[in-house]
Amino acid sequence: MDGEWAYALCGGAAATETFTFGSATVGIGDAGTLIIVEAGDALDKSCVWNADEVRLLGPAPTPVRQRLLEERWERGTGDAKLPVHLAVRNSEGLVYLGTGSLPRARTVLHPGHNEHVLTDCVFRLHSPLSKRDLDHVRPPLPPVDLPNLEWLRHVNGDRVSALEQFITGWHPTTPETAASPSGQTAVPDLPAELRQLYRLAQQRPRCLGVQNRILPVAEHQTDPKGEMLVFGEENQGGFYWSLLWTLDSPEVDPTVWFREYDEPPIAEQEPLSGFLIQFSLYEASMGADYVAWADRLTARQVDQLTEGLLPVPLRPFWPWAPTHFYVAPGLVLHVSGEGGDNEFSAWAGATHRSALAPLADVPVEWSRFDG
Repeated sequence: MDGEWAYALCGGAAATETFTFGSATVGIGDAGTLIIVEAGDALDKSCVWNADEVRLLGPAPTPVRQRLLEERWERGTGDAKLPVHLAVRNSEGLVYLGTGSLPRARTVLHPGHNEHVLTDCVFRLHSPLSKRDLDHVRPPLPPVDLPNLEWLRHVNGDRVSALEQFITGWHPTTPETAASPSGQTAVPDLPAELRQLYRLAQQRPRCLGVQNRILPVAEHQTDPKGEMLVFGEENQGGFYWSLLWTLDSPEVDPTVWFREYDEPPIAEQEPLSGFLIQFSLYEASMGADYVAWADRLTARQVDQLTEGLLPVPLRPFWPWAPTHFYVAPGLVLHVSGEGGDNEFSAWAGATHRSALAPLADVPVEWSRFDG
């Protein structure tokens, strides 16, 4: 595919307005939009992300935002969209990927400005790429050292060590927190297990959650009856986790209570020490850069998914949808029941694409697979 043919998709090079930002070029014409990304694989650059998706990272110029988000319907009609064509530039020239749609995008409004900026968006290819074509436009990342599973040996022995080893292995310190003091966090009388998590969060704040979250100490509150200390919540406020509120010394490894706001509380099956390991595993997988997820799985498919992984020896997490965890170096997979006797969902998170390799050949229809 040459450049002249590519721009003809938009109505011709002479009639196409071109914008380059980062590793992407966007052509805007009367007949359509052309998006070209560089071959490669990076978290901070526009690229082919997986067999189904191309990521575009901004900040994008205003005309690009307007075309992609505000002028998606062809002028003068009410039923036809201007096509978005996607291509990759490599050492051989341009590789045409086909057309795609825009399922999600994110904009920000900076203080003092009245115009939103397109920061990133995802295009879903109408025809997924084959494994061979994917490797051609997204060369495999070089191997890295993956977080090990030393922590797993301590899950039912020394849970303090298990939690610390998992969190420090999975979550690197961030530049802004690397120089933070590593001493004990100044918190009120809380169980030792919870104080440990707050101490770890000083240099690794993501361990407090990215989907659901453990509340900062300043946001702790009692439940409406004043009987429970609420220390964690679901991202949309649908449920929360709490401990029995007492003026006495904190209980050693207390029961964790799960509660929807209008329902009676339900005890998590693991006490606080096991719950915090489960919470950390769940949030690590949900917040990972590389994920794979599927739903409506059978028990047989779950067995195939987990065959090459190690189970985490804890009782099920989360009363809403009992959840089990399976791990490999750099990989956390959680499997949840979906209400039926033989229907499950699975979500895997990985620190590197290569860590998803054990799942690649399992006969599952993935909704997303970043390997």
